[in-house]
Amino acid sequence: MRDRMTIRVDGRSVAVARGSTVAAALLGSGVPAFRTSVTGEPRGPLCAMGVCFECRVTIDGRPEERACMTLCRDGMEVLTRG
Repeated sequence: MRDRMTIRVDGRSVAVARGSTVAAALLGSGVPAFRTSVTGEPRGPLCAMGVCFECRVTIDGRPEERACMTLCRDGMEVLTRG
């Protein structure tokens, strides 16, 4: 399917629409929390435009990437801490 691709999220395969951000892919696959705060509270996208940094995840081994500002690529590996 040309309009879909597969990424891996915390070790599981997730089919996403081409052109999706990582944040949209995570939310669409049922992942509401991407990380935890220093006090242990679950965190996910708040602003969805790169200002708040609440959506930080590890993408292809690069920590602290903003999921709302990163487009999915076929085969991408995403790790959350949510």
